Amino acid sequence: MKRSLRLLAGLLASASCSTIAHAGEVAGHVSDDTGARTLQSATVRIVELNRQAETDRAGSYVIGDVPAGTYTLEARYVGAQTATKSITVPATGRVDGDFGLAASGGGEILVVGQSANIASALSRQKAADGVESVLTRDAVGQFPDQNIAESLRRLPGVNILNDQGEGRYVSVRGLDPSLNSSSVNGVRLPSPESDTRSVALDVISSDTIESIEVKKSFTPDMDGDFIGASIEINTTSAFDSKKNRYSMAVEGSWNDYSGKVMPKGAFDFTQKLGDNFGVAGSFSYYKRKFETDNVEASDWTKTEDGQAWAQTLEYRDYDVERTRINAALSFDWRVSDTTKAYVRGNWAQFDDHEYRRRTTFDFSDFEDDGPSSISNGTASFDTADNDITIERDLKDRFERQRIRSVSLGSDTDTGTWKFRWQGSYAKSTEKETFSLDPMRFSADFDDSSGVAIDVDNSNKYYPTYSVTSGASSVNDASNYGFDRLELTTLSDSQDEEWAAKADLARTFAGSNGDFTVQGGFKARWRKKSYDYEMSRYDDYDGDLTLADVLGSQTYRLTDMGPVANKSGSADFYNANSSGFELNEAESLIDSNTSDYTVREDITAGYLLGRWDSSTLRVIAGVRGERTYNKMTGNLVAVTEKKKVKTVDITGVTYERDYTNWLPSLTVRWSPQQNLVARFAGYKTVVRPKLSELAPRFTVNEDGEAEFGNPELKPYQSWNFDAGFEYYFSGNGAISVGGFYKSIKDYTYAYTSDEGGTYNGVNYDELTSYANGDNATVAGVEVSYSQVFSMLPSPLDGLLTQLNYTYTYSRGTLEDGRRISLPNSSKNTFNVVLGYEKGPISLRAAGTFRDKYLDEVGSSAEEDRMVNQHFQLDLSAKYKLTQNIRLFADWVNVNNAKYYAYQDYAGAKRLLQYEEYGSTVKFGARVTF
Repeated sequence: MKRSLRLLAGLLASASCSTIAHAGEVAGHVSDDTGARTLQSATVRIVELNRQAETDRAGSYVIGDVPAGTYTLEARYVGAQTATKSITVPATGRVDGDFGLAASGGGEILVVGQSANIASALSRQKAADGVESVLTRDAVGQFPDQNIAESLRRLPGVNILNDQGEGRYVSVRGLDPSLNSSSVNGVRLPSPESDTRSVALDVISSDTIESIEVKKSFTPDMDGDFIGASIEINTTSAFDSKKNRYSMAVEGSWNDYSGKVMPKGAFDFTQKLGDNFGVAGSFSYYKRKFETDNVEASDWTKTEDGQAWAQTLEYRDYDVERTRINAALSFDWRVSDTTKAYVRGNWAQFDDHEYRRRTTFDFSDFEDDGPSSISNGTASFDTADNDITIERDLKDRFERQRIRSVSLGSDTDTGTWKFRWQGSYAKSTEKETFSLDPMRFSADFDDSSGVAIDVDNSNKYYPTYSVTSGASSVNDASNYGFDRLELTTLSDSQDEEWAAKADLARTFAGSNGDFTVQGGFKARWRKKSYDYEMSRYDDYDGDLTLADVLGSQTYRLTDMGPVANKSGSADFYNANSSGFELNEAESLIDSNTSDYTVREDITAGYLLGRWDSSTLRVIAGVRGERTYNKMTGNLVAVTEKKKVKTVDITGVTYERDYTNWLPSLTVRWSPQQNLVARFAGYKTVVRPKLSELAPRFTVNEDGEAEFGNPELKPYQSWNFDAGFEYYFSGNGAISVGGFYKSIKDYTYAYTSDEGGTYNGVNYDELTSYANGDNATVAGVEVSYSQVFSMLPSPLDGLLTQLNYTYTYSRGTLEDGRRISLPNSSKNTFNVVLGYEKGPISLRAAGTFRDKYLDEVGSSAEEDRMVNQHFQLDLSAKYKLTQNIRLFADWVNVNNAKYYAYQDYAGAKRLLQYEEYGSTVKFGARVTF
């Protein structure tokens, strides 16, 4: 093999030398005609040779092995006038081919605003190898949305899963967020949370970002660890702009539920330090206080005549304070005409302080006989028949997430040879050190109390209650005695990864195009761990009732009755901690069942061939990825004898390895400059969640077991994409595409009543994870973007972006039941209507997603569904001076709600309902 490699290297070197001896190079930069902004993905073509290249993020390109002669050089960019020039290439040496492009309708094309973002995004989409959607920011450093996750939902086939009304997780083509991968500057981001691979993208501020690429198809030089999309985030570089730039923004945000104005500030810059060295950086701070009103129900049951009622009803009042701090710094060095080097770092911190006051009505004593009466959706519960338990608790949780990454590397492009390498380190953490989760007070009302409660289920979204008898007792805080405190003293999730990669390519110039052979390798060393410690207190040595920590509610849906003070419970515990009686057995159980460590090492290599001409691009190759896992966890067995619990904890370790081969074929055909057709067929793989793989095994005293499954297989998917894109002569495009995915070995959670034995421990009921059979995902994406600059004034400022996605998904469970895949919405669409002319920029953005399956139940009636969602956002910007812009955003204008339900007993039955109110943001950005 070594002899063959030496022979191959000699042949390549010989071919390279002979070619270079008879040919020159064409190289240059492309920018807007003002010289303010470099243009990425502009296409530069030597017309007579039918050879072309796309500009990189610094706006530079190089075409090697050009025979001596005189040629026409052409530059194209979406929304720009085509530019040409004549060049003469010598037998050796380099010819400069710089371009400054003007807008197709005249004026500046890529300096600021919505039109600039459309042109930039469409140019990158057009030049891409495979199926790709792109978001970019304008030259003053502002994204069209304030939150990256919420900006992404404007793209075709992209949904956002919300948390407390904020977009956090990204679903692409209706697939679970865990089937996406995310990276910053080419560095795969580990997840700060203990139970998922997904990264909440709202952690990273949009102020640090230059662009986001959502790559929906695969080529062998990419990591093959996605089925939905590879989401690639790029921070700013010193060579993104041709001129130095400093930008500062000050913002206030007001939520109509909290009634508070909260601050945000951001600063970013690019600075050249000579012709060949530059630095770019950013910093942002954002604090937001908001409130959520929530209702939840569970354990739905039917009476003998088929009327439904819930055994548990909860009213939850959330007060949340979130702080985001982000910083990024990049050093870029143009080592030579052919080589660029860089060092890039990104740091993000997300603090989440959540107070939750909860009132819980427990009607489980009525399970056998049903409510005292039920009629027209109203269920009556009378303590003359059974006891009613009411619990009132407070959750006081503070957690801090951090994501940091650093990378260094270089890119060399001689036009004939290309060599890239990168080394990187990334670490994500999520940590709690003192959280009351929760402190609970409860009261049991029996027949002597005379309490009666009606629950009215006629409301479309959530039930209301009324105390028809004994209201004074129910609302007396002193009747609720201390019941339990679960104190999280440590919740520490850590996920870190080292990586190194290198790519080498050799291009051979032909008479009608270029053929490139490319290969590379990548190694990733990942370790994820979770350490949980808690103290459970079941009693207090003294008198402690809700009246001792009484507070006031900020709940709008109904009267929750007495609630705890937000900070009073923690203050009372800290002042009287010695009086709380520790339940050592339960504390030991809870502190050891969740702990795990998983090591995941991935070694990959690939080889591809690439044919490139002005009309046809074909990329074919294969990638191999070997995965090694070492997993440790605990077997926690609980037995009880004479009311004394015994806890046995045994460490468990598993090791395994496997290899996946990932072939792919990508075809890009452009018979005309404004028409692109694409086809891609490829195989990708997604490894199971590390928390599901972890060998964590628990069997309680009732024989109920929860097991991780270290034998889970990875998802394997064959994927096919096909479609076409038509780019208008001005700034706009229309695209239609279809996709099909056949997924094998997808993972789902299940519960089994079949008993068994594990490591000598018997169990009667098991909850675990398993691989499903096959799943199918298919759909269509349609997108339309247009800047109507051809219309007469003042209508020439109009613009629009529309997209619609239809997704069909079906999977088969182990028991043969067919389901839609979790988080898969059948229909999604986005509409953006904008106006941009002179100093004014206006935008209305609406986004819709259909209902989807959230969690799989033991039957269709117990599946958790999330209702359809439509949200309207408005924004306005005004250019006060050349350097000052005022802006305002109105988010969630229509107060879109969250509603989860079960299709039970012939109707939608509430599981969770939330509303958040609107948020208004306003501020100014200064650029100089």
